[in-house]
Amino acid sequence: MTEVSSLTGRLLVATPALADPNFDRAVVLLLDHDEEGSLGVVLNRPTPVGVGDILEGWADLAGEPGVVFQGGPVSLDSALGVAVVPGGDSGEAAPLGWRRVHGAIGLVDLEAPPELLASAVGSLRIFAGYAGWGPGQLEDELVEGAWYVVESEPGDVSSPAPERLWREVLRRQRNELAMVATYPDDPSLN
Repeated sequence: MTEVSSLTGRLLVATPALADPNFDRAVVLLLDHDEEGSLGVVLNRPTPVGVGDILEGWADLAGEPGVVFQGGPVSLDSALGVAVVPGGDSGEAAPLGWRRVHGAIGLVDLEAPPELLASAVGSLRIFAGYAGWGPGQLEDELVEGAWYVVESEPGDVSSPAPERLWREVLRRQRNELAMVATYPDDPSLN
């Protein structure tokens, strides 16, 4: 078995060639990546469902838009909370109910009382479902050119304009990926 270099905390940005409609122009934050597989959430798929409609106590902590996001095609009946804790990447102890994933980005225990995190959370996003890959599956997709792998920034989790996140993430790259941000939505109309 080959050793897998962890991509936890990085972004997977769908290439224009990725044909799976679940991931068309998707930006996925990898929450876990190791030899057993990968798990992430799609950051740019808002739903019309308000956070307060399913997790009332967490609604006040959710950033704009205050809706649930479709985190991926797996387990749509489950919820994941991802929050940015300002200063969470320093050596300080993590607040109760929050587990660091990468830097200031971490997972929220949605079973905990929201009051535990209210003063620590800078932004919170709730996801229904997740994106998952079995052992070696994501690596195969990377070899096939389905994804660009780029560094995440804490603001990616709480982008107030998720519909623009795909282009914004690509545009900030310092290489040829910045040009991909201009790729037309429908190349046949070009």
